[in-house]
Amino acid sequence: MLPIIIIIALLVNLLIETTDSFTVVVPRDQTVARVGSTVTLPCWISPPENAEVLEIRWYRQDQYSNPVLLYQNGKIIQAESFRNRSSLTLRSDQSGGLKDGDVSLRLEKLRIQDEDSYHCYVSGESAYDSGEVVLKVIALGSAPVLFPQPLDDGRVNISCKSSGWYPEPDVSWTSDERTVLRPGGVSRSRGADEMFSVHSWTAVSHSDAQLVSCSMSLKTGELRESRIDIQAVIRSDPSDPWKVPFIVLICAVLGLVGLILYKYRHKLTGKKQRDQICEDGFMKVGGDVNIEELRKHAVQITIDRECSHPDLKVSPDGKKVRDAPDYNHTGEGFPYELCAVGAQTFTSGRHYWEVELALKNTPPKNYWLIGVVKHGSFHVKDRSALTPSNGYWFLCSDGPNGFYTSSDPPVSLSLTPRPERLGVLLDYGEGQLSFYNVKERKHVLTMNTRFTGSVAPLFNPGVGDRSILMILDCPEPVESSETLLGYSSYA
Repeated sequence: MLPIIIIIALLVNLLIETTDSFTVVVPRDQTVARVGSTVTLPCWISPPENAEVLEIRWYRQDQYSNPVLLYQNGKIIQAESFRNRSSLTLRSDQSGGLKDGDVSLRLEKLRIQDEDSYHCYVSGESAYDSGEVVLKVIALGSAPVLFPQPLDDGRVNISCKSSGWYPEPDVSWTSDERTVLRPGGVSRSRGADEMFSVHSWTAVSHSDAQLVSCSMSLKTGELRESRIDIQAVIRSDPSDPWKVPFIVLICAVLGLVGLILYKYRHKLTGKKQRDQICEDGFMKVGGDVNIEELRKHAVQITIDRECSHPDLKVSPDGKKVRDAPDYNHTGEGFPYELCAVGAQTFTSGRHYWEVELALKNTPPKNYWLIGVVKHGSFHVKDRSALTPSNGYWFLCSDGPNGFYTSSDPPVSLSLTPRPERLGVLLDYGEGQLSFYNVKERKHVLTMNTRFTGSVAPLFNPGVGDRSILMILDCPEPVESSETLLGYSSYA
């Protein structure tokens, strides 16, 4: 009888040991950050447990024995190249840190050489697991400088130069009608800092266009664009031998001045250059903003019930929306199909609205999607359809998966603290959609694009939150001399 009891005890002990395990969780999407900025690579263990007693090893691809950061026995060891630039951090303002299983990595003063796949490896006495986070480092170059040169056949050869890019940008030429112009050629070079410089040129005639644009962009959508009026050059009197060289000289001087002002803008303004991150046309600035100035463009927004998903509960005034109590989300990930569209549409001008994400006595919403959508693109079934090319521009909060944009592939953002009230500014004419943390009075990010046709506000309340998503009526703006910086249930 005694041997049987011993065997049962051993089996029970073995069962307990084998079930004492955890899983390392990381975001599905790659993380994109700009050179010189600070970024968080999220990583946590599930189910949550105290990670202070575990070993945490962050290492780059195939460099397990040379970790970026090693946490062991309460001490941190950093790789020499990451010394004073790496640390363990919180993946969100709601995180409980190490004691709650949050083992996220913070990297500061990013370099191009930091771009890599980072492995988050966590091990204990009886369990271990790892996850991989892909970090893409980018650099948005200077605004293109245009140099016109009249040709003997009456056309104008336009040269376009820009520097400070990473990775290598694409070049496109367009007319004022947004007709694509064929470039005469493109040359690229790479400096010792691993940044790319690009030179392109094209020849245009009087019949081609009045304004010609040269734009440079990364594959994820970051964009710089400059324009020139070629008619002023073509109309120059060729009988005057000094007129054409004078125009060329003026354009060159203005371009050079613009390049110098861009390069040293933080010194000229007396402010340090703020951390920026660009993804799919999104420029994260993080600067202070005058909310009263924004509210001068406030418009009343209500939800169009006929264009909203049937599993959404919309208030009678069209201002509040949440998932219906009987909605059963059976799919994986964010419920992209639960979209509601604003009844108002826009084809020009600047328009601003605010969305409350944290009602009184309830925590801030973890799940939401807010932006604009092109008229007619209202019905979606999955994430693959929600891209700028299909008429969707938005910022999404996906709970523990963090924040990401509508780029393809999606790009993750690190936003702390979590927005409790989000401001949205649509500048149709300039092709910009900007988001603001109203409570913190901070500019979150701006999307640069080209709108065509009418667009409408887009809302998705997600599922599982106690708080509802509520569109606010903005208070009357207070006159200010400041300038605008940066572009539960209910009845």
